[in-house]
Amino acid sequence: MHIKRAIDKIPGGMMLAPLFIGALCHTFSPDAGKYFGSFTNGLMSGTVPILAVWFFCMGASIKLSATGAVLRKSGTLVVTKIAVAWVVAAVAARVMPENGVQAGIFAGLSTLALVAAMDMTNGGLYASIMHQYGSKEETGAFVLMSLESGPLMTMVILGTAGIASFELHLFVGAVLPFLVGFALGNLDPELRDLFGKAVHALIPFFAFALGNTIDLSVIAQTGLPGVMLGIAVIIVTGIPLILADRFIGGGDGTAGIAASSTAGAAVATPVLIAEMIPQFKPMAPAATALVATSVIVTSVLVPIITALYSKRVKRAHVVLDQRAAIK
Repeated sequence: MHIKRAIDKIPGGMMLAPLFIGALCHTFSPDAGKYFGSFTNGLMSGTVPILAVWFFCMGASIKLSATGAVLRKSGTLVVTKIAVAWVVAAVAARVMPENGVQAGIFAGLSTLALVAAMDMTNGGLYASIMHQYGSKEETGAFVLMSLESGPLMTMVILGTAGIASFELHLFVGAVLPFLVGFALGNLDPELRDLFGKAVHALIPFFAFALGNTIDLSVIAQTGLPGVMLGIAVIIVTGIPLILADRFIGGGDGTAGIAASSTAGAAVATPVLIAEMIPQFKPMAPAATALVATSVIVTSVLVPIITALYSKRVKRAHVVLDQRAAIK
């Protein structure tokens, strides 16, 4: 059986398939973890510790010695994505109910869901797209996108936008595993290789644990808003990313479109934020479902839009070259 091949055909499948299985378990047998106890309960309820290990390994996988061109490109995309998410958070905090939308077509939508969906780029998706449509430097620009992973940037955005108040030790606790992994990975390439291999392997485990916090009825209720959120992520973050790539990053905008997605890891952010700030707990289940849908939507649409944009840009360059040759 080729189970992995089948899962890989699903956009973000290695995250979403275990998430859905976990949601099935929680919906039809919410006390299964407690019933079995021991390691089974740990696997079904261990979102935070599993993510802590994943975050450590993610930090260890990042090389400090990147070329200037790569750092310029990746830095431009990361800063732009975070800045857009901050603006969205600041605006949403002033126009949306404090506990999110409770009824209507946008039921379940909250500032937490908006920020979680918009502040992280799917680095793997970006790299695969740019491998086909960009340069080596543009492909390698995902090197800093890992800095967006985990709850740290979401905490920074929510805190600086005046939406939540995080004490200093919570910021330190959120980033410490990443920093320790980053330090060890750069001090010893063999440790980077060892821990880096675990990054992808851990995704199904924290996805399954995360799914065990979701009732499938919530996913059904947030289906249409989730699709709309995914489209909004592409539009709201994509336009500034195109402009930043063209005028700061030195590209033609293709990398900007390729970066306008929602990362699979963002699905875990609402729950992690809610663990630190109880005021977000009522919003976390709906926000998780919305972000999961956004991951699927952006994973499908971003490659298509990037391909169309790249072809259009290349045709324009050919026309300009022909005109220059005639002159």
